[in-house]
Amino acid sequence: MTEQRIGIIDIGSNSIRLVIYERTAAGAHRVIDGSKRSARLSEQIDEKGRLPETAIDELVDMLSHFRLICAHHRAGHIRAIATAAIRNAVNRKHVLSRVEAETGLAVELLSGEEEAGYGFLGMINTMDVTDGFLIDIGGGSTELSLFKDRTLVRSVSFPFGCVSLTRRFAAGGGFGDEQLRALVQHVEREAQREPWLSRSPGLPLIGVGGTVRALGKIHQAHVKYPFDSFHNYEVASEDADELYETIRRMPIGSRRKMPGLSKDRLDIIVPGLAILRTLFSAVRASRYVICGSGLRDGLFYATRFPDRPILDDVLAYSVGNLAALHPEAPRHHVAQVNRTAIQLFEALQDAFPFPERAKTWLDTASTLFRIGASIDYYDYRKHTFYLMVNSHLNGLSHRETLLVAAIASYKNKSRVRQIAAAYKPMLSDADAELICRLGLLLQLAVALDRSETQAIGRLTVRTDGGRLQLRAVRAEGTLAVERKEVESMAADFKKTWGMLPALLPPDYL
Repeated sequence: MTEQRIGIIDIGSNSIRLVIYERTAAGAHRVIDGSKRSARLSEQIDEKGRLPETAIDELVDMLSHFRLICAHHRAGHIRAIATAAIRNAVNRKHVLSRVEAETGLAVELLSGEEEAGYGFLGMINTMDVTDGFLIDIGGGSTELSLFKDRTLVRSVSFPFGCVSLTRRFAAGGGFGDEQLRALVQHVEREAQREPWLSRSPGLPLIGVGGTVRALGKIHQAHVKYPFDSFHNYEVASEDADELYETIRRMPIGSRRKMPGLSKDRLDIIVPGLAILRTLFSAVRASRYVICGSGLRDGLFYATRFPDRPILDDVLAYSVGNLAALHPEAPRHHVAQVNRTAIQLFEALQDAFPFPERAKTWLDTASTLFRIGASIDYYDYRKHTFYLMVNSHLNGLSHRETLLVAAIASYKNKSRVRQIAAAYKPMLSDADAELICRLGLLLQLAVALDRSETQAIGRLTVRTDGGRLQLRAVRAEGTLAVERKEVESMAADFKKTWGMLPALLPPDYL
């Protein structure tokens, strides 16, 4: 696939979405445009199971509009797919032929299994998770999959979604207790036809799609969560149950005031959550995890990387992609700092009981510490922090993202205290101490290549009482710039590490 821009159009039962991906000159991938239109195609299916011509007219109009947006961005490849609403329509062939004739788009009609597979691909490439269940509650279907060792094991596509069940069980517009019981019993009966669902208890239920995203946003607003991301956000089952009971007792009009709940989901959030809770019980899951990626992301990976669509290392890809999005950072200098930081960590890890993933955090921070210079060099640390916490570092938890961003942008202890206070209670006092230690280690690595010439070819590190001896075994020049930088930060380093760093001259050896 050589196209630099790819348009993905997802014709769902509840909404129609467009996403345009771009491959930059530096090899990074990013979304450059997106659009969403509410369609409620499942609601428009008539009593004969047909999508009426008026609905097809609206669909053609939306797709023509999306195609113009793709043309504006010069997307070299457009991939359009349709899911349950059209899949279940009796006149699906007529719908697809009209769409192609009037828009020029050849729409792929995905089977339930294909839909589940692309959803899994979008999730597994953006989360560091090994085993679990994946659920995607759409407007007209619900896909539920089991994966182990990051491999899809089995999936099922249920012929119901939040829109279709609303139409079936709440034709009058509201859900009473009796209607909800009937809906839940219907979902339970369908789940019982798949006995494999109950044979892997204790796994997380990872959710993609609007219903699960709404749950995450509502919960974050409820607990005043300080981190602005719902991807990889966990919700305990008892919290989900409590929110469900609160929402279902609310009149639809009152839900408009509920923080985190969008207006186009006011009438379908209750049946959506009822489906989610019922299937959570069916698979005997341990907790809910919200995933911000899904079907469209899976289609992108399958289109861009057709031979190997599943990433080997989610975090490494994410870090490399973010670094490539900001190529202004001097590549050789960053690589030198990264190598030196890891060497310093390995030499000093016995002096401090680091958490298990601390080396991974420092590796990430020392690869991205200069990306903020793409905005403004003079205040690049602040911009680095902002970019890192707002760029979805896949493979890290929210707390880990904050830790890594704070390490990468370390300036002094006062700023670390400010960050910890802003994100309380996500960061503890112990986290603040860790940030200072690893942040100073990174700044020492930066100082050792202050000239940005990679003058130190090889370095040895040794602790000697209260001294941290840094010996340049192979070097070019006197290293006067680097030595001065190390001396200027030595006092701060000693306060935190209890050791005074010293860069010995090459001719000392």
